[in-house]
Amino acid sequence: MSLDEICSDIANKLNTGILIIDNEYKIVLWNRYLEIHANKNIDNVKGKNIFEVFPELPEKWFKRKVESVFQLNAQSFCSWEQRHHLFELQHTRPITTNSHFMAQNCTFLPLEAKNNSQHVCILIEDVTDVCHYQTMLNKTLEDLAQANRIDGLTQVFNRKHWEECLEKEFSRARRYQHGLALIMFDLDHFKLLNDTYGHLGGDKVLIETAKVISSLLRLGDLFGRYGGEEFAIILPNTDKMGAIDVAERIRVAISENVIKFQESQIKVTASVGVAIINENDLRYEDLIANADLALYDAKASGRNLVCFAKEVAEDYNI
Repeated sequence: MSLDEICSDIANKLNTGILIIDNEYKIVLWNRYLEIHANKNIDNVKGKNIFEVFPELPEKWFKRKVESVFQLNAQSFCSWEQRHHLFELQHTRPITTNSHFMAQNCTFLPLEAKNNSQHVCILIEDVTDVCHYQTMLNKTLEDLAQANRIDGLTQVFNRKHWEECLEKEFSRARRYQHGLALIMFDLDHFKLLNDTYGHLGGDKVLIETAKVISSLLRLGDLFGRYGGEEFAIILPNTDKMGAIDVAERIRVAISENVIKFQESQIKVTASVGVAIINENDLRYEDLIANADLALYDAKASGRNLVCFAKEVAEDYNI
């Protein structure tokens, strides 16, 4: 067996696609692997333009890639993470993916024949398994990261992540002299509600309340469950009157919301405290303390009220 025959035999037994094109993008050779996965015999494609055989190729991008190989006389690479696939080749993996075509790593190698003619050899590796399992892993990691940020019951931010957000917003507001407001509200007589309807009823109230409040907020507002039946909202770039207006809308929305649970219709109210950043606030905890004192004032003044700082802003009782 001659050396050429040995090389040809090896190429046809490799589990990698081998495709050679000349500097006019005409197909010179490909191996058995490509014949199987492209379902085309070499005799039927040899001498044809690669874009005619594979019309799905991104022509401008592909030409830039090949021309850089010619000009630099150096190999180049394209991974499945950059482009899922270049060539529409059916994969044969016994797994379910969201693509009919194999994920590919493609290596572009410069070749120079004895007559100084230039060619590029493209090695096509099937990495469908890697792509599939890496995608599953990434999704799992994203889900875990999301679970670490979200309160499992109400699907708003949990306290830990919410406080991390407040710390960042507080630093940003101090640095750039931006407004920052904080709303904290607590559902009134929640223990009695739990005693009356059970914890399932209480959970239903928390879930539905969180949904109602979420629908009232801006995209940049940060809503979290501070603990138990207490919630908190960060309002970036918001002044006193803007914060009080939002707080009042929240109080009214909660008081008007009717929550259906089993055979009952539950109505609740909330006491709301509002604070804005001021020059005496050195830490984000100071802002929390001020809003918490305002919340305490709202409860002490009869509940179902909005209070600002340590004074009742206005009597919003209905």
